[in-house]
Amino acid sequence: MSGLPSGMATRRLSPILSDLAQVEPVIALHGPRSVGKSTLLSEFAQSRHVPVIDLDDPATRDAVLANVSTAIGEHTPVCLDEYQHAPEVLDAIKARLNREGGLPGTAVLTGSTRQEALPRAAQALPGRFHVMKIWPLSQGEIDGMVENLVPALRDDPASAVRAHPTSTTTRPEYVDRVVAGGFPLALRRSPGTARNRWFDDYVTQSVERDALELTRVRQRQLLRALFERLAGRTGQLLNLTDVGEGLGLALSTLEGHTKLLEDLFLIERVPAWGKTLKARTVKAPKVHVVDTGIAARLLRLTPAKLVSLDPTALTEFGNLLESFVVGELRKQVSWLDERVAVGHWRTHDGEEVDYVVEFDDGRILAFEVKANERVSASDFRGLRSLRDAMGERFIGGVAFSTGARSYTYDDRLHVMPIDRLWRPA
Repeated sequence: MSGLPSGMATRRLSPILSDLAQVEPVIALHGPRSVGKSTLLSEFAQSRHVPVIDLDDPATRDAVLANVSTAIGEHTPVCLDEYQHAPEVLDAIKARLNREGGLPGTAVLTGSTRQEALPRAAQALPGRFHVMKIWPLSQGEIDGMVENLVPALRDDPASAVRAHPTSTTTRPEYVDRVVAGGFPLALRRSPGTARNRWFDDYVTQSVERDALELTRVRQRQLLRALFERLAGRTGQLLNLTDVGEGLGLALSTLEGHTKLLEDLFLIERVPAWGKTLKARTVKAPKVHVVDTGIAARLLRLTPAKLVSLDPTALTEFGNLLESFVVGELRKQVSWLDERVAVGHWRTHDGEEVDYVVEFDDGRILAFEVKANERVSASDFRGLRSLRDAMGERFIGGVAFSTGARSYTYDDRLHVMPIDRLWRPA
């Protein structure tokens, strides 16, 4: 695996943030803790010659809350790090916007919880609060590449396929990337004990500190046990009754704890897409751990185990690989100029597509992930069915594999090596 380990990755969101600050009054960068939000905010603040107010620091937080109007009115833009610790600042920002007419670039905030977990965020700044999601580093950011697969497929799938006809990435190299994940601080540590210790500390802090700040969780060990079980089902349909078996938690508590893990950006639920497309479409979401490095560590899955051709290892790698690819697609989608709808598609009779991206014009791209070098005709069953059902709205379907070749398999159906995700045309 090339890239990072000691340098600073260039984030794709950096120029997007600068552009949005010319238009949006308030921008909030939401994402997991330690994902690089503070670094991105610091770079932005330096370019504007303003300080960053770190609300993660208790002394700073107390000083701001004691003089909130002064703190919010002193600089333009006002840059607040980890604002969820003091959501009262949103009222002061709202008052400033009302006084000044809602000028673009008034405030840039970062937060380590989803906006939905902070009711005041939705109430205080309706229509003036633009959220940007920042995820763990993409493989392109790690390698210093500018990924463009999603927009390239949207514009011309055949050309995107021809751009890189072959790949030299091996299965062990894919395994290394999956197990490493995308957290900058983890990537800067050597694989093995040092990196595992970082993952362990991260999970502990998320469960024992961050979760408690959002809600009163009385049974932290059960929350951790639930997270471990969800990690074991990453890339699969979410059935909370099955996940919670033996934990002794009511279904409502399981749902609440799962939502909490989602609010902390530890997991993501990918909703069912196309519910009206076929009567037999499954309505359950899929669950994905946001970072496959954390998932692999929770499951004690090492590279040595995952490269094995043992049937259990093949299944475990297949699930992690799907979450890895979905994560890379999720990042590329977050950089697009337009909002898109995403989901998975599955029917009760076994047709499925791992990830569907629907653009504003109703056209779609569809993706299936295979952990094998060869893609067989049966692997296209879901993509073919979705193509036929969608007609002209179906731009193209891609079956990703660990193989070496990109090629067109059938009308608007293509095979690509997984590394095409971060190898630009």
